[in-house]
Amino acid sequence: MPAAFFVVRATVADAAKRKTFDAWYQREHLPDAAKSFGVTKAWRFWSLTDPSLHQATYQFPDEASLERAMKGEDMKRLIADFNRDWPDVTRTRETFVLAQEFAV
Repeated sequence: MPAAFFVVRATVADAAKRKTFDAWYQREHLPDAAKSFGVTKAWRFWSLTDPSLHQATYQFPDEASLERAMKGEDMKRLIADFNRDWPDVTRTRETFVLAQEFAV
């Protein structure tokens, strides 16, 4: 079964809050989410073209694991925590399944 991915894109419009957001995500949110979801790997990115755009990507072993995480209580808690700490940061959530992997 191919790997599945959960992608969260957040827009931190206030430049003065980005450093604090980055530290919170690094120390608290990403480790909590990765452990709660039971992912195989997680990444975070800041956009080079739009400095306000932050992306977190979580890799799951398969689509079934991703579905369980999306419907679980941990997801509700993580969303509530984010909303509590960052009420002015908008975000989108998307799920993907690996279609092809290529390496040189």
